[in-house]
Amino acid sequence: MTISEQMQKIHANARVQKTLQQIKAEDQLTREQQIMLTEIPAPPFKEEKRAEAFKKLLEDYDLEDVHMDEEGNVFGKRSGTGNGPVLVVSAHLDTVFPEGTDTTVKEKDGKLFAPGIGDDTRGLAEVLAVVRALQASELQTIGDIIIGGTVGEEGAGDLRGVKAYFNENKADGYISIDGSSLETMTYLGTGSFRYRVTFQGKGGHSFGDFGTPSATHALGRAIAAIADLETKADPKTTFSVGPIAGGSSVNAISEQASMEVDLRSNAMEELIVLDKKFNNIVAEACRKENERWGKDSMTVTVEKFGNRPPAAQSDKAPIVQALAEAIKCVGKKPIYGQPSSTDANYPMSLGIPSITSGLGGKAGGAHTLNEWFDPADAYLAVQKHFLLILSLVGIEKLTTPILIKEE
Repeated sequence: MTISEQMQKIHANARVQKTLQQIKAEDQLTREQQIMLTEIPAPPFKEEKRAEAFKKLLEDYDLEDVHMDEEGNVFGKRSGTGNGPVLVVSAHLDTVFPEGTDTTVKEKDGKLFAPGIGDDTRGLAEVLAVVRALQASELQTIGDIIIGGTVGEEGAGDLRGVKAYFNENKADGYISIDGSSLETMTYLGTGSFRYRVTFQGKGGHSFGDFGTPSATHALGRAIAAIADLETKADPKTTFSVGPIAGGSSVNAISEQASMEVDLRSNAMEELIVLDKKFNNIVAEACRKENERWGKDSMTVTVEKFGNRPPAAQSDKAPIVQALAEAIKCVGKKPIYGQPSSTDANYPMSLGIPSITSGLGGKAGGAHTLNEWFDPADAYLAVQKHFLLILSLVGIEKLTTPILIKEE
């Protein structure tokens, strides 16, 4: 039986059809939970309050073994028959917004406005809706479903949640519920290395100590050389200097100056090449600043605080094709998305079939204070996730799992 035939068989099942209607009927509840979770701030590395509220809801829905792990992830389990694959499903708990950000949700012209209302709080609400659907369906799956929320997906979090989970647990497949388009399938992962570079010198008076190496001058040399780097368009490889800091006064030779740098590529080979060029540039900038003044007082430290592996799988991979069929079942046309950096990067890099399944509704202004979400027909994404999950783990006496159980 093809994946398409399996999906059609699942979709036609009476219990499945009843549950799909329930998902639609509970659209307002899903939205209310989205608002409730959005208004619980989850700054980077401080997701615990939201995680506790999310955990309580998973417990209310009678998942097994609901717990928060040492990293701060929250997961529960819905057991299969005991002889099937293990599928992990999650959205991320964290947002990009710092502590103190007002996350009060406001509604205007049918849209919801608040920092984090879409990315990825909507994902958490859809995870909860899927759990309700699975429990209400009373369908016995063959595979186990581990479902919950992860920490550290954004920024300096460096995928710490999924890294911690998959370093300690085995799985046969992974779904990240994230992204602003129901139709988009993210099955390729963009990798990134992130650095904090700090130049340190003795400093001094701009006139009296002229001739002393300057940290800001060294930083300038490095930034100029980075800006002149050439990278490949295919596989897409990029670089960016982000926040910079340094100096204390207009009439002082800078003691310290720093920058944060983002290096990205869709291929590990090119990321390694770019990484080597970057590190050489930083070392050379320090050397040249010392050489310019005939001194050796300037030093540089390079701290790597981000390491997201690039990863790839075929667009014909069963997990990709299963998502495509689920999207068709809810009346939409699948879009084979461009590589991106999501929680799916890490398990995909380990060879675990992984995909990021986009959210329902429409959203915009992600990572800004003006983020918004339009909930029109948002329930379609929950229906899509529900069908995808059932197809991957299989239903007893109806379909076999699409995922292959690791021996």
